[in-house]
Amino acid sequence: MMSLTKPSLVKLVQKQFRFKLKNFSGMFSTLITLQLIGLLFSLGATSNFYSGGAIVDLEISYYSADIVFVFTILWGFISAVLMKTKAYREDDFAFVTNRLSSNLSNIAFLFSASIVGGVTAILSGYLLKVIAYFFFNFTPIIQTGLVDTPMELLTGMLSASLFIFLFASAGYLIGTLVHLHKSFAYITPVAVIGLLIIGDRGSSGHLLIEAGNFYFNETSFWLFACKILITAGLLLAGSFVVSQRLEVRT
Repeated sequence: MMSLTKPSLVKLVQKQFRFKLKNFSGMFSTLITLQLIGLLFSLGATSNFYSGGAIVDLEISYYSADIVFVFTILWGFISAVLMKTKAYREDDFAFVTNRLSSNLSNIAFLFSASIVGGVTAILSGYLLKVIAYFFFNFTPIIQTGLVDTPMELLTGMLSASLFIFLFASAGYLIGTLVHLHKSFAYITPVAVIGLLIIGDRGSSGHLLIEAGNFYFNETSFWLFACKILITAGLLLAGSFVVSQRLEVRT
């Protein structure tokens, strides 16, 4: 006999979320691959300083895993866009679902994926230090800690995760717009570039730099987190509004 019991929204979202963790596992394989590629690029010093004298020659090389973080942000953005493609949307129909439960489970997955990306991106920086220390011919004259304090490590991981989630939220909105009408795949980049040009003309500095300073120059982690979460919330709210215009399928 068919049950007429209507599942609660929370249970439905939980089932879809667990399903997506298993079904979208390939995204995490892509993440690791991209981070390894970024790590290989990072093995080349991002900057060098050389000073020679009669007695001592000093060469300073600066290594950074910033490329890994950039690749991780791109991964989060592209993964969010892909979640709104037809191939991924069809997976929701294995359940009795609606737009709300589908969006909520997608957001829960993106947030969880952002945490994984943020943690692994930060840890890759320490892996780069280990590789540089043991495999490159260094003579350390200024000893620095291989790892930060536990609080600094935790703050770095949370900050990276939040920033990845911000870009994932932007990608989710763009994916939703493209789902509404394919023309948005062309309209969106043109509109973004146009806004940047207009913003630069009306501001004293570069709009992208000012936007970056708004987030990165924040000294308080809690204010930084609030800025990120509010911005991501607005982007996701836009996705919810747009999704209401789409045909409902259950």
